[in-house]
Amino acid sequence: MTRPAVGTAQPPAGLRDFYENPAVPVASGAARSRRQAQLLARALGPVRTGAPAATILDIGCGDGTAAATAADVLAGHRLVGVDWSQDALRRATTRIPYAVRGELTDGGLPFAAGSADAVLFSEVIEHLVDPDAALDELHRVLRPGGHLMLSTPNLAAWYNRGLLLAGVQPVFSEVSLRRIHGRPGSQVVGHLRLYTARALRSFLTASGFEVLRIAGAPYHDVPRPLRPLDRAACHIPPLASILLAHARRKGPSPPQKFYRE
Repeated sequence: MTRPAVGTAQPPAGLRDFYENPAVPVASGAARSRRQAQLLARALGPVRTGAPAATILDIGCGDGTAAATAADVLAGHRLVGVDWSQDALRRATTRIPYAVRGELTDGGLPFAAGSADAVLFSEVIEHLVDPDAALDELHRVLRPGGHLMLSTPNLAAWYNRGLLLAGVQPVFSEVSLRRIHGRPGSQVVGHLRLYTARALRSFLTASGFEVLRIAGAPYHDVPRPLRPLDRAACHIPPLASILLAHARRKGPSPPQKFYRE
């Protein structure tokens, strides 16, 4: 899971220390980053000679690993990493050419309104105290018709449904920043919010976005014998481990078709 690193307000000291801890994971895996970038590349279309490059913001870029993976797929466009954590930014600058500090509240992103063509928001929203303010700020910096590529763990993943029936705390949920209690796994990553596919679609729509697609992705920490089942669940996004949402800021841009039926 990616840690948030982009705050929606100055976080309490405990959360600040947690997110600045280099031991907290900062990337969600190259395969997922590449798939998300491929979806965005299809939406943006080919780079045209003489046309300006698209400006893509990777909000919550962490150490820049995911952005560097995406940059290979999005060659020709300008990819800018944005993070709240100074430690993460120091590491990101060794992997990507542009990395700046920003926060997701009250115009805290250092970009003009409507200046971005696309935003990558990979497994950040589940860490935020105020996700409403975060989506307001993403809406502000995106141009009308601009693309939002968001990923987040699925509260209703196929195994979580069984765990809840058995009275077990679902995977991805956390009750403490110190250690895991009552669920499988051993790594604390600071999740504060969890979404189902239905809740995520409703939330994005209410925040001024048109949801074009919600897809599923596997989770790297699923036990090896269960990975074929996890990959199969991706074909039914409400059951998948990870939700990949492609949305567009509502505006006057003409409708386009981004995916084959």
